[in-house]
Amino acid sequence: MALKDFYEDKKFVQARIEVIRVAAILVFLFLLAGLWNLQILNRGYYNDLAEKNQVRSITLVAPRGKILDRNGQILVDNRPSFTLSVIREHLSSIGNAIELLASGLNLEVDSLKSQVEKHRRQPSYLPIVIKEDMTAADVAFIESHRLEFPGLDIIRQPRRFYREGPLAAHLLGYVGEISEKQVGTEEFRYCKPGDFIGKAGVERVYNRILTGVDGQKRVIVDSRGREVALLDTIEPVPGGDLRLTIDLDIQRAAENGFGEKGGAAVSLDPRSGELLSLVSRPAFDPNSFSSRISKREWVDLINDPRKPMQNRAIQSHFPPGSVFKIIMTIAGLQEGILKPGYRDFCSGSTVMYGRPFACHKKGGHGPVDLHKAIVNSCNVFFYRLGQKMGIDKIAYWAQNMGLGQKTGVDLPSEDSGLIPSPEWKKRLLKADWYAGETISVSIGQGYVSLTLIQTARAFGGFGIGGIFRTPHVVSVEELKRWGQVPDFFTERRFQLEEQTFQIVSRGLWGVVNEWGTGRRAAVPGFDVGGKTGTAQVVGREAQKAAAGEKKEEFEDNAWFVGYAPIHSAQIAAAVLVEHGGHGGESAAPVVHDMFQVFYDKNNKPGSAPMRISMK
Repeated sequence: MALKDFYEDKKFVQARIEVIRVAAILVFLFLLAGLWNLQILNRGYYNDLAEKNQVRSITLVAPRGKILDRNGQILVDNRPSFTLSVIREHLSSIGNAIELLASGLNLEVDSLKSQVEKHRRQPSYLPIVIKEDMTAADVAFIESHRLEFPGLDIIRQPRRFYREGPLAAHLLGYVGEISEKQVGTEEFRYCKPGDFIGKAGVERVYNRILTGVDGQKRVIVDSRGREVALLDTIEPVPGGDLRLTIDLDIQRAAENGFGEKGGAAVSLDPRSGELLSLVSRPAFDPNSFSSRISKREWVDLINDPRKPMQNRAIQSHFPPGSVFKIIMTIAGLQEGILKPGYRDFCSGSTVMYGRPFACHKKGGHGPVDLHKAIVNSCNVFFYRLGQKMGIDKIAYWAQNMGLGQKTGVDLPSEDSGLIPSPEWKKRLLKADWYAGETISVSIGQGYVSLTLIQTARAFGGFGIGGIFRTPHVVSVEELKRWGQVPDFFTERRFQLEEQTFQIVSRGLWGVVNEWGTGRRAAVPGFDVGGKTGTAQVVGREAQKAAAGEKKEEFEDNAWFVGYAPIHSAQIAAAVLVEHGGHGGESAAPVVHDMFQVFYDKNNKPGSAPMRISMK
């Protein structure tokens, strides 16, 4: 019995040994297969993974080119900043400690999560940005929590810096991260996800010149993500510096002239088309966009009832009021309807087509010749002129001066304004033109609506004899320096009779230098000429109804358009002050300030010259 038990135990032990031997063989085969997969089949893949654990590629962001005014003063520069990003292979570690990360960096947890998810689908070689413009406290927090966040990188990155803040914001534009829709488009074919590009203004139109080429460096990092050695570096190539035609001093004078009022101003050299200033108020601070603007800030901007993002100088159009009487005068003289000795009589109102049309002077102007009609801005005189001319002739000459159409300025989203005609009304409103509507147009009301830039161009072109050049903010010479052929430089002409030029110029001079409403635009020694305008925002009855409430939005818009010197224009300007009342009170002083700076720079000994050529 004992011997039998012995043999049974021996068989049991041998069976267990056999099981262990088979298990050992299987484990060995499994390990061998894994080694074969690791060393032979997927050697390259696992080598790459191993290298990524040690070697890290870091993008060196190229700074954008500076933007300068015509005299070399820097308008837009770059400033240093630090950006925190995460390597995609370490997203899991971020997800496990996202609350700690958000708390330490003063970020909202939901915002941080959405930021990660938003960029998760982008190419794997691109890091995901966690926070831009890190503070010293942010950097200290990350460095003290390297164990919790091994995949985080702190990258030195240049940020856009607009030295004058909101000044010239609509002209210069702003930058922002390229959107998914913009990636891969023809305009931004050289950009990749995550890049910052020009979103508006000069930054947008000349983005290709201003954009540099990013560099790269490869470093060895330890288990905490800290750099321990540098392998190699490809230095970034900065973007090109761009010199504008804008004069910072004239721009500043125009901006300061508005005070707290809204509106727009444009000044240019009609001989070349070079813009000297472009103002839109209220404005925004483009520095807010240098880092990713929050959704709340963006919503506040676009919902602001004063519309600070709207470029009123080129994107908005306004009834020109009495400014349009100069266009009427030019058209009347060119057509031969007005003669040098032409006279009319103003009793304070006139009846046309069965309804009364009032002059702004209740008692009337009495006998009125052409010069007095311009200087005193007599409505009745121009009502009757409009009746004699008809809408077709008015539209023809206005359009010949570039009104009611885009100027072609090298800035985005220009509006065309409107010069009405029977064809326009039939096409758009499906209605016939009524003769009484011509009467309103003849004093710059009704359907007629102009942009500031086209009005400045029209007056400036008249001031050099009927040559209307395309306004531009970057000179032809500057573009050629960057190897670009400008496609905006065109001009249009019409045969301006010498008599027309002399009579209208004399009238414009009288508005400023005689008894007219534009006296506050005068610059001693510079022979300024121009025309004021007061354009209704709402009807007179609505104004009277709201008079007791003193609502500013019911006040008229104030215009002044002019040029100097009167017989050979060197500078032309158009100013509109929203709800400014009378043009002579609020708009003319802004033109004076711009013209005074221009005159001081060009006509006094020792003054700074205008350095960009003026042809």
